[in-house]
Amino acid sequence: MQRGPARILSSLPISPLCLVAGAMAKVTAMEIDDPNSNISDQISPKFSINVLQLLKSSQMQHGLRHGDYTRYRRYCTARLRRLYKSLKFTHGRGKYTRKAITESTVTEVRFLHVVLYTAERAWSHAMEKRQLPDGPNARQRIYLIGRLRKAVKWADLFSHLCSVKGDSRTSLEAEAYASYMKGNLLFEQDRNWDTALRNFKSARAVYEELGKYGDVENQVLCRERVEELEPSIRYCLHKIGGSNLQTSELLQIGEMEGPALDLFKSKLEAVMAEARSQQAASLTEFHWLGNRFPITNAKTRIAILKAQELEKDLHGPSADSLSAEKRLATFDKVFTAYHEARSCIRSDLASAGSADNVKDDLNGLDKAVSAVLGQRTIERNQLLVSIAKSKLTRRRDDKNEKVTKPEELVRLYDLLLQNTADLSDLVSSGRDRKPEEETFAEECQLKSLAFRAERCFYLARSYSLAGKRSEAYALYCRARSLAENALHKFQTHSKTDQVMIKELKTLYDECRAYSCIEHATGIIEEVKAPENLSKKISTISLSGADKKVEKYLLEKLNLYESAVSESNVKAVPRIEPFPPALQSIPRNPIVLDLADSFIDFPSIENRMKKDKKGFISRFWG
Repeated sequence: MQRGPARILSSLPISPLCLVAGAMAKVTAMEIDDPNSNISDQISPKFSINVLQLLKSSQMQHGLRHGDYTRYRRYCTARLRRLYKSLKFTHGRGKYTRKAITESTVTEVRFLHVVLYTAERAWSHAMEKRQLPDGPNARQRIYLIGRLRKAVKWADLFSHLCSVKGDSRTSLEAEAYASYMKGNLLFEQDRNWDTALRNFKSARAVYEELGKYGDVENQVLCRERVEELEPSIRYCLHKIGGSNLQTSELLQIGEMEGPALDLFKSKLEAVMAEARSQQAASLTEFHWLGNRFPITNAKTRIAILKAQELEKDLHGPSADSLSAEKRLATFDKVFTAYHEARSCIRSDLASAGSADNVKDDLNGLDKAVSAVLGQRTIERNQLLVSIAKSKLTRRRDDKNEKVTKPEELVRLYDLLLQNTADLSDLVSSGRDRKPEEETFAEECQLKSLAFRAERCFYLARSYSLAGKRSEAYALYCRARSLAENALHKFQTHSKTDQVMIKELKTLYDECRAYSCIEHATGIIEEVKAPENLSKKISTISLSGADKKVEKYLLEKLNLYESAVSESNVKAVPRIEPFPPALQSIPRNPIVLDLADSFIDFPSIENRMKKDKKGFISRFWG
């Protein structure tokens, strides 16, 4: 008699498989009915998005590294198009009917991406309008605020969906993102500064907490966002009256970089423009080389005042602490301000009519502004020369920077020579010249002599690198004589430039040293030329059999080896030698005709045709 589990199960009227299935169904029904069960979490898992890291990478890779909001807006549009198509969430053809994204719609994380990039597209469109050359007008400002409202709407929806469908970290980041967008809208509207401050502080608190956890990259991003939010918070406090910020402190805050600071910078620029318009009332004259030119146009005053404020950063006590990149950016702003002033002056000249006194004042002001612009251009090019000189002797290993070639310095000194010539011609123009203008023209000529010596020196260095020793030696000697002449004139001039004198002395010594080196190198190369030639001739081989080189592909077809090197190794593929090696071939023998000089050929005069002469020609023949 059979006993055990098999015997018991076989005696039951219902099969064991049905019992197991019924038990599972009973358990499932009990879990569904139980309100405390976690089966809903198993059906719809929580989504996770690193919002700040996703946005930062998208912004830096698609235009915002250089402040190009148009490119970033187009990227958001293309990204949304791809998301809609991959999710099969298109809005249909023909009549447009938008499909709403609700909690039930979000079945995967890409739906959250759709909402996020829609908010980013609206925000970037608003920032694009903010960065117009002349600023947004009234209609454009209404459109800008409307786009910011759209961004706030989508950011709120994103925060709500993440609180339901996302994990705790995603929900927290989405809430900070929505607070940041609300703060931007109120910041642009110039109202409700306390509400804007509350939103900015809420976003800062979230990022401060998130910056304490996660990997190093996430901590760095959170710390950067906190630093970007700090100026907006301080400005809101300043508008409320809780902080007494000075103009210099606002400018110092405005030097920070980051997409989150662009709205603050535009607001700061508007504040500074308003302050300049108030200060411009006291700027009635422009002083240059002992001349005073009246300024009647308010726009011209504001532009000149802006340029003079920027020049304080270049020539003030804190100028040495500025990096070369910031100084170049400041020079660009100075040029923009002076060009704006010149355009205003020339528009006033066009509308001046027949008033000779007004025209003379405007022409003098235009000449003075153009001369100052030429001076700043020379200073900027001299800064570029100093940067290029610092990279001339630097190796490529230092920060992977490109080494400067002497030809680039020659081109820069060509620009400097052209700048000094234009400035000298501008100052020398006119009939009634003052002694200050003549002295200034002489200084331009002296600078031109120094620039010619420097240009000749670096031209000699370029010839030296090309191996042309005689040309380099002649150019070094020429540069030495030019430097000596310029140094003598600088020392005898009334206004001695100690910096230029020091540079000319260094140049004179370098010219002498390099000329001696070129002379010695040329002699060594000339002495060793026959020896090097004989070595090269002795190593010539027709077949190349004496060289131990790796075989080519056609010579090792029986081996399973690659003839192409790896991608990270720079080597030429060894498939077939080209050009092919020389081969010895037989040729026809050389025949020398030695018997030609010993053969006496018979005379053939009797076979030659004789000319018939006339009767008269016989007497004269």
